[in-house]
Amino acid sequence: MPDDLTFPSTGLTSPSTGLPSPSTRGALELAAAFRRGETTPAEAVESYLERIEAHGDTVGAFVTVTAETARAAAAAATDRIRRGEPLSNLDGVPTGIKDLAMTEGLVTKLGSAATRDFVPPFSDEVVNKIAAAGLVSLGKTNTPEFGFPCYTEPDVAPPARTPYDLTRGAGGSSGGAAAAVAANLLPVAHGSDGGGSIRIPASVCGLVGFKPSRGLISRAPFYGDITGLSTSGPLASSVRDSAAFLDVMAGHTVSDAVWAAETPDGSLLDWCDRDPGRLRIARFSKPVIAEAVVDPEALAAYEDLSTMLARLGHEVVDVDPPMGEDVIGAFETVWAVSAALWPIDPSREHLLRPLTRWLRDRGQATSAPEFGNAMVVMQQAGAGTLAALAPYDIVLTPTLAQLPAPIGGIRNDDDPAADFEAQKAFTPFTSAWNVTGMPAVSLPTGWSEAGLPIGTMLGAKPGQDHLLYALSAQIEAAVTPGPRGWGRPPIRLPV
Repeated sequence: MPDDLTFPSTGLTSPSTGLPSPSTRGALELAAAFRRGETTPAEAVESYLERIEAHGDTVGAFVTVTAETARAAAAAATDRIRRGEPLSNLDGVPTGIKDLAMTEGLVTKLGSAATRDFVPPFSDEVVNKIAAAGLVSLGKTNTPEFGFPCYTEPDVAPPARTPYDLTRGAGGSSGGAAAAVAANLLPVAHGSDGGGSIRIPASVCGLVGFKPSRGLISRAPFYGDITGLSTSGPLASSVRDSAAFLDVMAGHTVSDAVWAAETPDGSLLDWCDRDPGRLRIARFSKPVIAEAVVDPEALAAYEDLSTMLARLGHEVVDVDPPMGEDVIGAFETVWAVSAALWPIDPSREHLLRPLTRWLRDRGQATSAPEFGNAMVVMQQAGAGTLAALAPYDIVLTPTLAQLPAPIGGIRNDDDPAADFEAQKAFTPFTSAWNVTGMPAVSLPTGWSEAGLPIGTMLGAKPGQDHLLYALSAQIEAAVTPGPRGWGRPPIRLPV
């Protein structure tokens, strides 16, 4: 067990080399250390496995840890890198796969007691891409039941917690992935986002959470999301690590019917080193999908970033929210039907959480014409939003309306309808960009007086992920210096 549990890493060293411990480096920094021979993927995996054993349950990061397969993959990566034949910029770097992603032959619980024994016969294409790039998965990260809540408190694992205050949740539905990266149990992690599920936990855990444009990452071979709301994406401590990991995950397959354009003129990582130019940035702080009150400290972080963007030379313009309340009912109908579409053994329905049963009942009561109409309304709202934002390069909002919520503070098993409304009040901004298909990122630019992370969110036009990364890197450089930057306060996990 590590002696010094303070992080982020600004001084931890390996007793064998005197160099920074592998588990305290960012993903690109770690990969560079592999190539210099300062450490190896095998050593890095052991360092992270030690931290996972010590703190994984404390922050509710993992559902399944695959130590032996990780060691084998790390040994192979170590040999490749020693031969000077790395598979990618991140070959040998440890990661984790969200437990909603299919992983062939490995139990995938989907956050539910009803599917706790499910073993997929295939892997999602994004999982295959991650493995083909040489990243080493240490296991499956925690998620709520089928990814529907914005908190991660499943029946099959401990609740995911932000390591900045262990009484508060890590958000959802990529809560385990965010907790793992924030607690230095992983340098980067795979997540997915259908209504904010990457950006919500990124905000709560002080990370960069990037939802890419619709179609940038293949959904092969299952194509289970017929709504187009969800996509995979990265969670990381830095903008450059996020871009490098998204470069690995991006790309279409021959079976994809539609896909986003490839990144122009280089990689997303390349764009992190480019000047975004002077941008027109629209901003609003009025909640979109709920009559919510935005916490004053979240508003302060939003105002601070607005001021910084203006000082960086950008034009910042106040606008009205481009998406109206008329889309709320349609989105809720589509969300409920999505819940109803999950194939569950009838004999195990009773194992579902009250919220999931409530959503499924609502979805199953929706007629085909009602669902079709809701999809049309939602798509029209997305199109109208894109048209309203067309004069602008970027849109700025708070990520969340509230500070990180206490464990159990949103969940309400006795009243699932109230639970759903509380989630809307917590996350009234994020789902709009799932409707439009725009790329969006939550950046850890703010901190509360009590030391809690506060994210601010930027969105861009579909296919402009590269521009969003260029601006995010510019912001990161302006917020605070340092290899993992962002002015994160030190944290000490209990032994």
